Amino acid sequence: MAHGGDLSAARRRFPEAPEPWIDLSTGINPVPYPVMNLPSEAWSRLPTQPLEQALLEAAAARYGVRDLATIAAAPGTQALIQLLPRIVPKSRVAIVGPTYDEHEACWARQGHDVSIVANLDSAAGADVVIVVNPNNPTGLLLPPATLRRTNGLLIVDEAFVDLFPQGASLTGNLPPNTIVLRSFGKVYGLAGVRLGFAVAEKPIIDRIRDELGPWAVSGPALEIGRRALADSAWLEAAAARLATDRRRLDTLLVSTGCEIVGGTPLFCLARHADAAGLADRLGRQGIHVRQFARSPQWLRLGLPANAAEFGRLASALA
Repeated sequence: MAHGGDLSAARRRFPEAPEPWIDLSTGINPVPYPVMNLPSEAWSRLPTQPLEQALLEAAAARYGVRDLATIAAAPGTQALIQLLPRIVPKSRVAIVGPTYDEHEACWARQGHDVSIVANLDSAAGADVVIVVNPNNPTGLLLPPATLRRTNGLLIVDEAFVDLFPQGASLTGNLPPNTIVLRSFGKVYGLAGVRLGFAVAEKPIIDRIRDELGPWAVSGPALEIGRRALADSAWLEAAAARLATDRRRLDTLLVSTGCEIVGGTPLFCLARHADAAGLADRLGRQGIHVRQFARSPQWLRLGLPANAAEFGRLASALA
């Protein structure tokens, strides 16, 4: 399955491309939260319950979760996406798509009856409904009131919701029979930390914690996550910078013949008649973007990190 972020494959495909590569193939903040020195105990000791509790308190405050018994930390949202199909009885699963392919792959792998549907109305009758909100890669954001009308088990992947108003998320007022997934690494630019969260009613969270087992989140991840999630000033400044850079990226792409068809504050989805040719041109200049086999006219581009990267992108597109 193709994912963004694989620079080794890009280097093999374009061995003559200039270094360093600019990786625009993911929706990860290119200016990460600054990780200062960590206490040596974070590396040398097993993670303790008080440290996990401190992380969960910071996450609950950031996400508007009212009860710590309804939130669990995991080693990345991907781990939760793979875990959930194992704890739900065999079901008819409807995934609103096109979207992040791992949802379909993980549920099908566990023997569930999986279908991709165009909208929530088409998911009627399913035992499990999965929505990525805002969607990846289209950026479509469904209002909470619409999601609340869903029957069956509702799973909402909110990996890219952090830079939207708090009311866009379900975590502050969780509907019954709902699981919300939150990602840490994208908005904080620290995907390598591998940290994510599930928010659900206590019996579901208890089951998730049992399946994850002890010490699911590393000591460094507990400490980094606690610091970053509590830092409102950094998040506010990052949001302003990302909004400015997203407008700059859109303007640049439109000037080169692309049509902006979606996205979030962390990435742009563009349509181009020769998207494959454009991706090749960028690749030869050491710039990696995301292509989609099912939608060959689409390209997804993350945000350049600085003026120099914007300059290289503009030159490659010219």
